[in-house]
Amino acid sequence: MTLITDYNFGDNFAGDDIYQHLLEAHQGLTNAQSHALNARLVLILMNHIGDRKILAQAIQSAKLTKKNKNE
Repeated sequence: MTLITDYNFGDNFAGDDIYQHLLEAHQGLTNAQSHALNARLVLILMNHIGDRKILAQAIQSAKLTKKNKNE
């Protein structure tokens, strides 16, 4: 299995809706609480994926994306 980086939500899924749900989860939180929520969410999703190779690819992809945006 390899990391899926293309849109993978299906035709009947509104990506904007789930993004809005994520934004709403952060409303009213301090920066520290918001960071903690993100950390918990990442750990929950990592546990759900459960594949070290995929997780390593995802971490590497996220690092490269951040690096490229800062350049």
